Amino acid sequence: MNKEYNIVGLDCGHCALTLEKYLEKIDGVKSCNVNFSTSKVFLEIDDVNSKLITKKIFQTTKEVNPSVKLTDVSENVKNANIIDIILYVIGLMLGVLVVFVPMVRWLYWSLLIVSALLMGYKTYYKALIQLKTFKINENTLITLSLIGAVAIGESMEGLMVIALYTLGKLLEAKAVRYSRQSISMLINNQPEFAMIIKGDREQKVKPEVVNIGDRIVVRPGEKVALDGVVVEGSASVDKKHLTGESNAKIIQVGDVIESGSIVLDSTIVVEVTCEYKDSTVSKILNLVTNASNKKSKTETIISKFSSWYTLGVILSSILVWGISWIVLKDISTAVYRGLIFLVVSCPCAFAISVPLTYFSGIGRCSKQGILIKGSNFIDACAKLQKIYFDKTGTITTGKFVVSKVDVVDKKLSKQKFLDIVVAGEKNSLHPIGKAICEYHKKPKEVKIDNFLEIAGKGISFEIKGKQYFIGKVESAIGKTVVGLYQNEKLLGKIVLQDEIKKEAKMTIEKLSGMEVSSAILSGDAKNCVKSVAKKVGIAEYRAELMPQDKFEHIDNESKNSVIAFVGDGLNDAPALTLSSVGISMGIMGSPATIEASDVVIADDNLNQIIHLIKISRKTRKIAWGNIIFAGITKLTFLLLGALGITGMLFAVFADVGVTLIAILNSLRVLKYKDK
Repeated sequence: MNKEYNIVGLDCGHCALTLEKYLEKIDGVKSCNVNFSTSKVFLEIDDVNSKLITKKIFQTTKEVNPSVKLTDVSENVKNANIIDIILYVIGLMLGVLVVFVPMVRWLYWSLLIVSALLMGYKTYYKALIQLKTFKINENTLITLSLIGAVAIGESMEGLMVIALYTLGKLLEAKAVRYSRQSISMLINNQPEFAMIIKGDREQKVKPEVVNIGDRIVVRPGEKVALDGVVVEGSASVDKKHLTGESNAKIIQVGDVIESGSIVLDSTIVVEVTCEYKDSTVSKILNLVTNASNKKSKTETIISKFSSWYTLGVILSSILVWGISWIVLKDISTAVYRGLIFLVVSCPCAFAISVPLTYFSGIGRCSKQGILIKGSNFIDACAKLQKIYFDKTGTITTGKFVVSKVDVVDKKLSKQKFLDIVVAGEKNSLHPIGKAICEYHKKPKEVKIDNFLEIAGKGISFEIKGKQYFIGKVESAIGKTVVGLYQNEKLLGKIVLQDEIKKEAKMTIEKLSGMEVSSAILSGDAKNCVKSVAKKVGIAEYRAELMPQDKFEHIDNESKNSVIAFVGDGLNDAPALTLSSVGISMGIMGSPATIEASDVVIADDNLNQIIHLIKISRKTRKIAWGNIIFAGITKLTFLLLGALGITGMLFAVFADVGVTLIAILNSLRVLKYKDK
C-alpha cells in the first residue's frame, strides 16, 4: 500500500534525512522517501495492520521532529511564519535592552532568559524532545552552545548565537519557500475545471469526472482540461507550459489538442479522447512532482555523510575541549573552543543545498519543456559520452510524403494505378499507406476482397479475382519505395520521403562541440539510414535492427560508458529502459515509451537535448561548488576556532551564513539561461 502525505513545518534538509531514516525503521514500512524540496513524504507500507503502522508513522514523526506534522492536504503555514517573525523581533528587542541593564542583576537575567526563549524556543524544544529518544542534531548543537556560553560567563555572546542562528533559519525557510513557489509556478498548469456539454446546457465540473467521448467547451483565456480532438471552431492556442515555446499555433476541426494548452482568441468544442489521469498535463505534473524522489549520486553521498556527521562532531568537540584544557589549563577557554567547534560543524549547508540544487535543475528543465523523472538522471546527463538516436520520428519527422510515382506497366494510367493502390492502402493503419491516400485525394471507388495485412512486409488483396500485393522495394537512393505487384509482376513504384527535422544537423554539430558523440540505431533499410546519417553528419549507424538488436547493442555499450538513447516508438522501449538515460521524444508519444524513458521532451525538438545537457552540467557544477565551498569554509573556521583565533560570531557565520550563501547559489539554476 502506498501512502503520500504533505509535511508542514519541515524547514531543514538534514531534518528531512533524519526523519526518513527513522520512518524506514518502523515495522511494516517497506520504503520511505522524505522529499524536502516538495514537502512530501512517500511511503510503501504493508496492507496488514495499515492503521497501526500509519499511527506509528505519525507518532515517530512527532518524536523525531516535534515542529513537523503530516497532513493529507496542503496547509497554509504563512500565519505560523508571521508569528515566528513577531516573536523573534520582540526577543531581539529585549536582547538589545540587556546591554543597557547589566548592573541590575534580576532584570538582566530576566530579559536575557525571555529574549533567548522568544528567539529560540523551537530550537530548545526540538533538542529536548529529541534527546529523550537519543536523537542528536543541529538543535542539540545550538542549545549546548548557548548553555555553555552562559555557563562560562559569555551570556551576551550566547544570546547572539541564538539570535543569528534563528535569523538564519527564518531566511533559510524563506529561501526554500521561494524555491518551492518558483517550481510550483513552473509546473502548476493543472486546469481547475472543465465546461462539459450536457444536452442543450453546459455544466462546470472537475476534469477528473469527465469521460472519454464527452464534449467540453473552452473559451478564450481558459486552459484545455483534457486531451481531445477539436470538433467545432478554430482558435490560436498557446502551448508554452507544455513545450517551453510561447509561439501560438492555429488549431482547427480535426486537430488534436493537448490538456494544459491555453485558448487565446475564440471558443472551441473538444471531444475528449482520454481520461484526466492519462492526459498530457497530468503526465507532466506527475513526472515533475515525483522527480526529486530519485536521489542523485551526489545527494546519496550527502545523505550517508549526514547520518553519522552530528555524532562525530560532538565527539570531536569533546576532543578539542580536552586538548585545549590540557594545553591551556583554562577550563572556560577550553569549553568555549569546544562550543565554537559545535556551532561551525552543523551540517545544514550540505544537507539542504545539494537537494535544493538538483530540484532547481529539474524545475529549470521543466520550464524549458523537458521533463526529468529523477535528479539522478541530471547527474547522468551531465556526464553523457554518447547518444544513440532512433531514426524515424526522432531524427526525421516520421511523416511520409510522396515524392514520385513511377508506373512501370504501360497499360496502366497513373490515375488507375493510384486507384488500385489507394483501394488497398485505405484499409491499412501504416503511416506509408496514409501518406499515399493523402497524396491521391480523389480516387475512383474500387471494391476489394480478401484484404490481408502482413506485419513488416505489406498488404495483399483481390480486385475482380486478380491478386495484388503492395510492399517495400529495395532502393539505392536512400528513400522509401513501395511497389504494386500483380502475381509477382511489378506494375509500378511510389517513392516516399521522410523529412529530416530542420534542427537535426545543428543538434549533432553542437553535441560534437560538447564532446558527446552521436550514432543511429534504426530498424529501417540500410540505404535509408545511411542517407539520413550522412545528411545530419553522423558517421556511425546500424540499420535493419529489431528491438532485441537495439537492446543488446545498448546493453554492451552501457557497461563501459554513460550513454543515452533517444526514441519515440513502442519498439524503442527496451533500449530506453536499459540506457543510462532514456529520452523519449514527445509527450504525445507511445505511453509505453514515456513510461520506459527517464526524460521526456514535450515538443519533439532535438535541440532540447542540448539544453538538457547544459542545464544538467550547470546543476552538477553548482551542487559540487556548494559542497566544496561549505567544506573549505567550515574546515577553515574549525581550525581557527580550535586555535582560539576566531570567536562564536564567526562560528555562526560559518554555519548559518554558509548555509544561506549555498541556498542562494542553488537558486541560480532556476535563472540559468543557455548562451
